[in-house]
Amino acid sequence: MLQYFASLNFLTLVKVLPGDIAQGLIWGILALGVFITYKILDFADLTVDGSFATGGAVTVMLILAGVPTPVALLAAVLAGCLAGLVTALLHTMLGIPGILASILTQIALFSINLNIMGKANQAVSVDQYRLVLSSRFNPQAILSGAVFVVLIIAALYWYFGTEQGCAIRATGCTPSMAKAQGININTMKILALSLSNGLVALSGGLTAQYQGFSDINMGRGAIVIGLAAVIIGDVLFSAILKKRQNFAVRLCFVVIGSILYYIVIGIVLWLKMPTNDMKLFTAIIVAIFLAVPYLKERSRSSFTRAAKNGGKQNA
Repeated sequence: MLQYFASLNFLTLVKVLPGDIAQGLIWGILALGVFITYKILDFADLTVDGSFATGGAVTVMLILAGVPTPVALLAAVLAGCLAGLVTALLHTMLGIPGILASILTQIALFSINLNIMGKANQAVSVDQYRLVLSSRFNPQAILSGAVFVVLIIAALYWYFGTEQGCAIRATGCTPSMAKAQGININTMKILALSLSNGLVALSGGLTAQYQGFSDINMGRGAIVIGLAAVIIGDVLFSAILKKRQNFAVRLCFVVIGSILYYIVIGIVLWLKMPTNDMKLFTAIIVAIFLAVPYLKERSRSSFTRAAKNGGKQNA
């Protein structure tokens, strides 16, 4: 045991910390997209695993074709919006349950992404192309990621304060009441799913640049990471701000959740845990943060019941 702890170098953890923060910011954009469907729309959308890889594939292939990086990222966002649109139409127009509709789109995107790239993966080098960010320059990647996150949070805060944004929130909260108020809930679902997967694809495009390649499997498990970030952020938001419901701050906590998730993963790797068990560690982390609100509420209820019973006995 002593030999194991002696083999750990704290400086190694410090060195990888900027990379964890950069990845947390990039994946925080994906988490914002997941937040829209999971928390606002109350829709189980598994399209994420496919649209994330689509964003990376479109971005890399357009950059390799000589298209400017900002234009390539914009095309990736549009491709992601289209993926979300397909899921939404399968659900609203054909009556397919949301989770099944998203699974169908995700499966279809696997073949589409292969056709886009022509093979399982494509590399893009920061030495040959002007990329927005790269893992070679983590301070610059952190700055670029932070700029994207701030702009997106500001845009989402504005949008969900508009009449259309409030209609989406109402659709996710109580669809029957929203419909009674004259809101076309199918249209709101289409808009929300398109917006969500557009953000996911943007995150995929940035991730492909950061790691230097796009891969057909780069989106595998993306929904789990997105949910982990949303749940961690939500737990921290509730614990720190109690009942203060500020939407912009809540969005910030989603990104903070993503950063914390990657820092935890970095610590797990630093502790020399088996890399084959990373999915297991992810599931454990998500399960823990999912259980925290429930256990906290349960403990409060227990104390409340105990206090009431004690009061009755004293009476």
